[in-house]
Amino acid sequence: MSAPASSSRDVLLTCPLDCPDACRLRVTLERGKDGRERAVKLTGDAAHPYTKGFACVKTVHYPARQHHPERPIYPLRRVNPKTDPEPRFERVTWDEALDDIAARLRQLLDRHGPSSILRYHYAGTMGLMENSHAHALWRALGTPELDETICATAGTAAWQVGYGSRLTVDPLDVPHARLIVLWGINSLSTHSHLTPQMTAARKAGARIIHVDPYRNRTSGYADTHLKLKPGTDAALALGVMHELFAHGWTDGAYIAQATVGVEDLREAAREWTPERTAEVTGLTVEEVRDLAHAIGTTRPTYIRVGYGMTRHENGGTALRAVTLIPALTGDWRQRGGGVCLSTSGAFALNRTRLGGAHLTRPDVPHVNMNELASALAPDAGFGAAVIYNCNPAVVAPDSARVRAGLQRGDLLVVVLEQAMTETARLADYVLPATTFMEHPDVYTSYGHHWLGYNRAELEAPGEARPNSWVFQQLARRLGVTEPSVYWTVDDLLAEVLDTDHPHLAGITPERLKAEGSVRLNLPGDFLPYAQGADTPSGKVQLSPAPQYRPVEAVLNADYPLRLLTPPAHHFLNSTYGNLANLNRAEGGEPHVLIHPEDARSYGLEDGGYATIASEVGQVRRRVKVTEAAQPGVAVVEGTWWGLSAPDGESINAVTAQTLTDLGGGSTFHNTRVRVTAVSAGA
Repeated sequence: MSAPASSSRDVLLTCPLDCPDACRLRVTLERGKDGRERAVKLTGDAAHPYTKGFACVKTVHYPARQHHPERPIYPLRRVNPKTDPEPRFERVTWDEALDDIAARLRQLLDRHGPSSILRYHYAGTMGLMENSHAHALWRALGTPELDETICATAGTAAWQVGYGSRLTVDPLDVPHARLIVLWGINSLSTHSHLTPQMTAARKAGARIIHVDPYRNRTSGYADTHLKLKPGTDAALALGVMHELFAHGWTDGAYIAQATVGVEDLREAAREWTPERTAEVTGLTVEEVRDLAHAIGTTRPTYIRVGYGMTRHENGGTALRAVTLIPALTGDWRQRGGGVCLSTSGAFALNRTRLGGAHLTRPDVPHVNMNELASALAPDAGFGAAVIYNCNPAVVAPDSARVRAGLQRGDLLVVVLEQAMTETARLADYVLPATTFMEHPDVYTSYGHHWLGYNRAELEAPGEARPNSWVFQQLARRLGVTEPSVYWTVDDLLAEVLDTDHPHLAGITPERLKAEGSVRLNLPGDFLPYAQGADTPSGKVQLSPAPQYRPVEAVLNADYPLRLLTPPAHHFLNSTYGNLANLNRAEGGEPHVLIHPEDARSYGLEDGGYATIASEVGQVRRRVKVTEAAQPGVAVVEGTWWGLSAPDGESINAVTAQTLTDLGGGSTFHNTRVRVTAVSAGA
């Protein structure tokens, strides 16, 4: 008798979420009595050189999100006003939903033109098909461009000034480093697969320094934690440069051959003595000197920067200052040395038609996604908002005003979603979206050098459909004939791999689909800036020299504390905010971390409630008194759903639409607030 067929199987898929690790995952699928397969277990692919067999504490719980009982799996139409406290929806057919949406979009196009339709999205999936290429319909229609600025643009703009393309150290070379500086990044929570590389370096004798305004998991892992004042990263970088120049800890040969503008930078650093640097940053003189000495005398030094330091008015300049340090020490010529912001520039795909890039019109208006609250105002001219891969009611600045805009009775709100997020609860139509297990897609990374391909391994539940299918159906109803709007994943894959760039040599669609994860064709000694940079001069651009400037939103008697809103350990932005076990692991509800000195000054009690108020709005949070924070700073970790907060508000009810100096980025760490105790029973 033959053995019965196995009721479970393992599949390999790339994680689609907004994280540098882009892990290769091993997912166990089990067939139930109804004949349908379900994901029952998820871990990392042990055979993958970077993922190394483990997944983060967030994504191991993806099967619970995948099969969440409140997941929308049929098209839903609202049947009560969006201003009602609780939404009510009715199930409709796809044809009913799409016909009505298309008719209302057509009416807007005919009466007010394409500038009346707003698309809003971000990185809920990083797939090239269901994220990047989904924009093709809107570009074919000529609707406004959305500038995706909420996370990375300040850093990208800063990097481009100095280096051009975003290239970096091979992550597998990090174990060669003898000094690792983690600057503005809580990597143990947001880049967990860097940890094995750092641990290997430590075993070989490396020292690890963490530069961050509050103590978190990465601070505890590091050998040294430098708790600098928020927004003073540029001052600390200039102070390090002062010592590099003063003690001759620079690589003259590298500077002469591969950089331009060193005298401008030397002059900018001249006034930043250890004493002045300490005064501005809040560090001690000894800490400033120790950091500079370590960087100046240790080869190779690897600096991993995060986007945390860019969340201030002058955040782009701050990151640029830090990233220029290896150009003075010559670490770019050392294996395992240099600085990492993103590996994304190495993925030299053919993007000329991806997402309808060739359809972009120079005269269309632009909307900065950080300014969504203003874009949704009645006088802004939008009659429809189509939202996908994003939860702006929680994550966008000035979120109370964002919600008010979405509640407008004259605004058609269409949300494509996998969960009943707070944004979906404000929709006129909720269109059920597939997950990464249910549709094919292609993935790059901004933390490593592997290109990924996913097959659709699970049958989508109910009537869930990919973004691409929804937009192609709308395109047909709107009479769009542009061929790229109707691409399949195979069409996309053939297009983006149609390039003679050496990084993609030998990577064909057939090979990628067969292997699933393929490393870019990089040399074994990948040293991207050893001879110069991809700038107009062909060299690393040290001028104009970055300057430290204090933020304009200075603390005062009305708003004496700086609020930081860094990522939580158990959420990814607002993804996983609907899983009760991860909420419990994160503390059950959002807390505000307050230093004991501030708790005494403002009458705050550990475990009590307090109001956090800014010029924009206010929220209520439970207080946690801890020396993890520093005096003058309040910290709220994680973008919790407001549904998990005691007042039903996202922390972004207090953050403003202020933009960064470079790239038009977000300033989530720039908010000045007052924290006031809430009396019992209030």
